[in-house]
Amino acid sequence: MDHAVDMTIIVPTFNRAASLERLLVSLDSLQYPDTVQAEVLIVNNGSTDRTPNLLEAERRKPRRFIFRVLEEKRKGKASALNLGLASAEGALIAVVDDDVIVHPQWLEKHRECYRSTLFEAVQGRILPGVDPQGKPADPKRLREYNIPIIDYGDSIREIRGLTGTNMSFKREVFEKVGFFDPRLGPGAVGFSEDTEYSLRIRKAGFKIGYTPYAIVYHELDPARYGRDYNRVIQYRKGLSRSLYRRNSIAFNVLPNLIANCIRLALYRLVGKTQKAYRTEGRVMKYWGYIIGRFSGRLLS
Repeated sequence: MDHAVDMTIIVPTFNRAASLERLLVSLDSLQYPDTVQAEVLIVNNGSTDRTPNLLEAERRKPRRFIFRVLEEKRKGKASALNLGLASAEGALIAVVDDDVIVHPQWLEKHRECYRSTLFEAVQGRILPGVDPQGKPADPKRLREYNIPIIDYGDSIREIRGLTGTNMSFKREVFEKVGFFDPRLGPGAVGFSEDTEYSLRIRKAGFKIGYTPYAIVYHELDPARYGRDYNRVIQYRKGLSRSLYRRNSIAFNVLPNLIANCIRLALYRLVGKTQKAYRTEGRVMKYWGYIIGRFSGRLLS
C-alpha cells in the first residue's frame, strides 16, 4: 500500500514546554526535498505547564509539514506513543523525545539509511547538547549528566536495539510488532519501552541499523546531574526489566550484584570515580530487578 505521507514524526511530551519549543524550532529548520511529505504529531500526555498554550499557538503557524496535536490522558510515554502510532500516516515512522533538537539533515539521513540498506528500523546518533545557559558538556564527565548518548562510530552498521530518543522504523514493523507496552517507560514504571520493543522487532525477523548521520542533540538538565539521579534511574531500569525479562536470580542476577558491589568498593578505595559511578548504577539496576521480580510474585 502506498502512503501519501513519507514520514511521520511522533513527539510525546509532558511538562517540558521550553524544551518542546526548542525542538519545534529545529523541526522547522529541517532540510528535505519538496517532494517529501512529512507530518509531525505532538502527543500531549496531560501536561499541566504552559504546553497546551504553546501547542495552541503552534497550530496556527504555517509549516512545510503537516502538524497535528493529539491528547493522551492515560499517563505514560508508551501510551502517548501508541496514540501517535495509531494516528500515523507515514510509510516511515520516527520517534524523538521532547528534550532534544534535531540536526537540519536529521529527517533526510533517516530516509537515506533505508534507501541504502536493508534495515527495517534505524537508530540515529544522540549527542550531548547544551545546558540552559548554553554551556556544552564536559567530555570527561559525560556519564554524570544522565542523558542517553548513542555514538557507535562513524559508519552505518547493524545493532541490536533502539533508544527511543532518536529512532525510526518502517510501517511494516509497526504493523507486525504492534504497540509499545504501556507498563513501561516514563510516566509508568520508568524505562525500557524502547528496549522491549527492540526485542519484539528482532523476534519478528527485522533488522535494526545505526546511522551516525541522523543526529539529535540532547539538552543538559541540571536536575538530572549526579549520583542521586543516577541511582534512581538505574533502579527503575531494573524494575522495568523485571517486567519483560526472566533472568535467573540465583545464577545471574545475584552473582552480578555481588560482583559489582565488590568492584564498587574497590573503585572507591582507589579513587576511580567514573568507574565507581558506572558500577554503582549497575548495582542499583540489579537490585531494582530483584525487587521487581519479588514484588511481582507477591502481587500475582
